[in-house]
Amino acid sequence: QVQLVESGGGLVQAGGSLRLSCAASGRTFSTGTMGWFRQAPGKEREFVAAISITGIMTNYADSVKGRFTISRDNAKNTVYLQMNTLKPEDMAVYYCAARTSNVVVKTPDAYDYWGVGTQVTVSS
Repeated sequence: QVQLVESGGGLVQAGGSLRLSCAASGRTFSTGTMGWFRQAPGKEREFVAAISITGIMTNYADSVKGRFTISRDNAKNTVYLQMNTLKPEDMAVYYCAARTSNVVVKTPDAYDYWGVGTQVTVSS
């Protein structure tokens, strides 16, 4: 099993920045691609960004391209999401996810492990 714990969420004004972290523990050697998803009230969970185990391959949702950056530090078993120029529509619970495969995909069902989420609130 792999345990994922997110941190870094909070309240920020529109135009501001936050950096989310996700620390993995347990059988971390089995993790490949890691990703971030988000879910706003009344909406389905949606893909935000994903990164391969080496960091060479990344993928972003169109809505966050150019504003968000995903990265990972395998020595620390941690993945990050730097969020800049935040908008009110970015407000959601952000979830970290990991899959055993190293293929970068956007589908939530393809991920094997999930964190409990961290709230990001953006005030206008």
